[in-house]
Formats: sequence, C-alpha cells, structure tokens
Amino acid sequence: MSKVDDAKNLIQQGLDRALVAQQPLARKNVERLRRLHPGDTPQELIRRLDRYYLAGITASGGASGAAGIVPGAGIPTALADAMVFTEASVLYTLSLAEVHGMHPEDFERRKLLVLTVLLGDGAVKALDKAVGRTGPYWARRIVSAIPMSAINRANKVLGPRFITKYGTKQGVLVLSKQVPLGIGAALGAGGNHVFGRLTIKSARTIFGEPPSSWAGDDDARSVT
Repeated sequence: MSKVDDAKNLIQQGLDRALVAQQPLARKNVERLRRLHPGDTPQELIRRLDRYYLAGITASGGASGAAGIVPGAGIPTALADAMVFTEASVLYTLSLAEVHGMHPEDFERRKLLVLTVLLGDGAVKALDKAVGRTGPYWARRIVSAIPMSAINRANKVLGPRFITKYGTKQGVLVLSKQVPLGIGAALGAGGNHVFGRLTIKSARTIFGEPPSSWAGDDDARSVT
C-alpha cells in the first residue's frame, strides 16, 4: 500500500473517530457556553462558535505550515493538521446542530450531516440525486426525515470525496509541504482560515436560520 493510500485510510479513520467522540462533546460544549454566556441568543452563540472554530484551525494550519520546513516532515505534519481540522470541523458542525435543537444520534446521519457541511454544493447535488428532491436547509431532513437507505447511498458517494478534497488541500495526498518556514506558516494558517470560512458559509446554507430563542425559554417566561 502506498503512502497516499495510508494517508487516505488515516483520514477516514480520523473522521469516523471524530464522529463518535465529538457527539457528546458538542452537547457539553454548547451547555458550557450557555452557562458562561447566559445572555447569548442562539444566533450570538453561533457567532461565538464561528470565532472559536476559525481561531483553532488557523492556529493549527500555521503550526503545520511552519513544520513543513523540516526534511521529511511534510506528510506527517500535513496529516496532523488534517486530523485537527477534521476534529474541529466535526465538533463545530455538531455544536451547530445542538444550537438548532437537532441531535443526530445515528452515526450515519451524523456523518452525512458533517460531510454535507464540509463539501458544500457538491454534497447538495449528490443529496438531490440520492433523495430525489431538492430544497434548502438539508440539516433537519438529514437528521430526522431522509430514509436510511438514501443516507447510506449518499455517504458512500461523499466519503471518498471528502478524503480527496481535504487530503489534497491539507497537503496529505501530495508528497510534501517543503516551502520556506515563514511562507509555510502563512500558507498553512491562511489556507485553513479560508477552508474554515467556506465551512461556516456552507453551514449557514445547510442549517438555515437558527431559532430566535432557546427551547423552553418561551415556556419559562409564560409561567413567570
């Protein structure tokens, strides 16, 4: 097996592990932020999640780009960056789902939700074909409405696309990131920042507008 095949397998394994590990963390993450910022509306909390997500992946990209100057370190550092990016993106997407009142307990539904956010328009087109209908705001349908047979078909199509797209972008599926130290750090940080912005934009399209208030708040006010 080639180094590229090894890298693809590791990216796939990293995604699957993150989809399992980050689900309970996403719920705790949103609960923690609500305790720290009790006055935040759902929209304000999402903006906070956006900032934390971008800061984390930008810092990771800068460190990976800087490490790319080390002879022979290109693939390992790029792979580590891809893993951090994947874990952060899964946590971000599942945290958004929690804010929107969605709890994708099934692994395959969770996977499709994350892949759709990360792959954007290409994923939406694949979903249109798999499900046989079009429309905005796929997140809620992925979590609760689309038949499992269609979920599984879409995941089989989108899984390899994710590995190729982000493996290549992160430098894992190319031989190295051997560029001058300062430039490497700038490219790594800047690249991850761009990817993060695209992910945030895609998430807005997939999830739609957040609720205007937290579930239960209106009932609590009416009782008081």
